[in-house]
Amino acid sequence: MSKLLQTLIEASVLSQEDARKLEEEISSSAETEEEAILRKKIFPEKSLFELKGEITGFPFKLVETEEVLLKALEFIPEESAKYYKMVPLKIEGNTLDVGMVFPEDLKAQEVLDFLARQNRFSYKIYLISLTNFYEIIKQYGTLKQEFSKALESLEGEMNEEKKSKVAAPADSRPLSEDAPVIKMVAVILKYAVDGEASDIHIEPMRDKSRVRYRIDGNLHASIFLPSKTHPSIVARIKILSNLKIDETRVPQDGRFSTTVHNKEIDFRVSTFPTSLGEKVVMRVLVPGEQAATLEDLGFDGRNLKLVKDSIQKPFGLILATGPTGSGKTTTLYTLLDILNKEGVNIVTLEDPIEYFMKGVNHSQIRPDIGYGFAEGLRSILRQDPDIIMVGEARDEETGNLVMHAALTGHIVLSTLHTNNAVGVIPRLIDMGIPPFLIPSALTATIAQRLVGALCPHCKKKKENISQDLINIFEKELASIPQDLKSELDFSFGELYDAVGCKKCNWRGYKGRIGLYEVLEMTEELSKLAINPNLSEDLLVAEACRQGMITIRQDGLIKALRGKTSVEEVLRAGEEM
Repeated sequence: MSKLLQTLIEASVLSQEDARKLEEEISSSAETEEEAILRKKIFPEKSLFELKGEITGFPFKLVETEEVLLKALEFIPEESAKYYKMVPLKIEGNTLDVGMVFPEDLKAQEVLDFLARQNRFSYKIYLISLTNFYEIIKQYGTLKQEFSKALESLEGEMNEEKKSKVAAPADSRPLSEDAPVIKMVAVILKYAVDGEASDIHIEPMRDKSRVRYRIDGNLHASIFLPSKTHPSIVARIKILSNLKIDETRVPQDGRFSTTVHNKEIDFRVSTFPTSLGEKVVMRVLVPGEQAATLEDLGFDGRNLKLVKDSIQKPFGLILATGPTGSGKTTTLYTLLDILNKEGVNIVTLEDPIEYFMKGVNHSQIRPDIGYGFAEGLRSILRQDPDIIMVGEARDEETGNLVMHAALTGHIVLSTLHTNNAVGVIPRLIDMGIPPFLIPSALTATIAQRLVGALCPHCKKKKENISQDLINIFEKELASIPQDLKSELDFSFGELYDAVGCKKCNWRGYKGRIGLYEVLEMTEELSKLAINPNLSEDLLVAEACRQGMITIRQDGLIKALRGKTSVEEVLRAGEEM
């Protein structure tokens, strides 16, 4: 029996019998001891590798991805790093710090010795955890030869300028097509598209410039550049976006398109001045990707039927509500795609325009020149529209115009910021909308949140379901319609944990799915809406009596159907 298992027995973490069974499982599979222990949640990962460090004599190190230098990654090929689970951490002088999950592996040691002789470096080994290894290995995706050469060329170019002391500033230097900064920006954009990122953040720091990508709702640090390269990168992006290069004191907004992998990609750009320099955020917009179906977004059952029925009505207001980043715009564009037929005139007012949809008349508001949502809406009504989309009903004037547009024979789509679907009614009243207008104009409200969709390739059925978890399901789903209860598997056989594999970049989740709460304006709710003693609690009670599924309930139902994890649903619930 291995020293690690023996130590866990001595610490009363494992019984002799359990250790024997685990050893048999490991011998008949491709798993290592560490992977099996973590999969069965026998011992916390950090504690497990600290214990292993004591046994093997290699110092355990918890590495932040920010500590990993891009140049260090050149010393160990990606294939070797993945196969032997060892990653370079940093290079100082001629010494390379190497993080290894299995430093006791003799073959891995031989490969490291060979690489050290070939590349003429010495090394120091640290023990790192599996999770830490997978976080660092993602950085190899950024290590392209062209990028390394571009970085080297740019640094060399800047050093020459510094020596000459007569070169033009980075912001005004003419950029040729083969300029290093152009190649560097191209790699940053390409990596965002390859990684299916929704946003790119380029941030100045004291000693470096950090590039982060938002993937499935979370930011991941991926590239770290010398701080002196930051102004050149920002200048290149400003040139692409037709922004003022010499203006660094105020925020600027723009957009540009470029071809990546023979596909035209749009990037929406926002610059923001900080104490250390300008920060740039780019939203990645892939044309055609917004044209998903309602089912793809996560609508099903009663919610799907209500939304489809709402857009079939000849007029009325449909409001999508939720916090920033909850997918409201995507939902509205999906509805527009369904409504976008040859015989209708669709006009939008947006700030900013997210996607360009064929057959739709998009209009960007410009408050700085007196063209806001209210002014745009008045003009739209003279454009003979059938369907109107307004980016956001921000104030009383816009809210009243949206309501009247819905009442005068138009389908109107817009967004609002409330925690739930029922909260839309009191919010509209607070904005100054006469209560008697709301029942006649409002067709439906859609509240939503986004959660991670479980990776279908590695999700694993939950082994241990606590009584507390069972109680949560029973309490939350007690009020759902009886026909839906009969469809669900309350044996909890379809609850899954996120695991992580190569296909989901070891996150356990691939893509995101929406949790929805759809409120249909019925006669009973209309009576409550015009009641002077209106209470949100009364509205919720009536909506639930009519069969409304809350966001939390929708999430737990999706968890029971194996689409997301309970942990994701409970996390989303905490934000409400």
